[in-house]
Amino acid sequence: MSKMLVVLIVFLTSFGFSQDLQGNFTERSRKPLLKINVKKTGPYFGLQQGKYLAPEVGVERKWKRIRLLNSVTHAAHMGFNYNFKHQVLGYDAGYWVKPHRIGLTYGANLFFRTNFDRGKIGLAPVVGFKFWLLHLQTGYHFMMRPTDFETNTFFISLRIGIINDRDIDFKRKKKG
Repeated sequence: MSKMLVVLIVFLTSFGFSQDLQGNFTERSRKPLLKINVKKTGPYFGLQQGKYLAPEVGVERKWKRIRLLNSVTHAAHMGFNYNFKHQVLGYDAGYWVKPHRIGLTYGANLFFRTNFDRGKIGLAPVVGFKFWLLHLQTGYHFMMRPTDFETNTFFISLRIGIINDRDIDFKRKKKG
């Protein structure tokens, strides 16, 4: 019985690899005739709401490879926010990725907060949803002693991004 099971496993795995070796059934064997890469840059304006409300302004750069399936978007951003009621200034720099055309964005922000007497630095993992110009994100600011001054720990932010510069690169497949 065990010999029969081993023969069956070897037969099934070799059958599976034979489909891969022919090159007709895998995504890796097909190379696109045209590669399209898009780079977008522009400012964003938004509101961050947690325990406190803070308007934010910054700039964002997006990189995207246009594909029919599995289009992935990467972005980096830098900006600042200010809590007018409690005079807390914050700087954010971060990265996010959107692994599919429709779906969630995943990323992280490195941030600095100051009330002009003390400063705090930390990391904020974020999850969001991007649709057209709007980007809705939620996350948590991990920092040492967050109760020293009034700043958001758990937050949600809504940003609107305005694209000022768009660069599209076309690369054709070489015949050979």
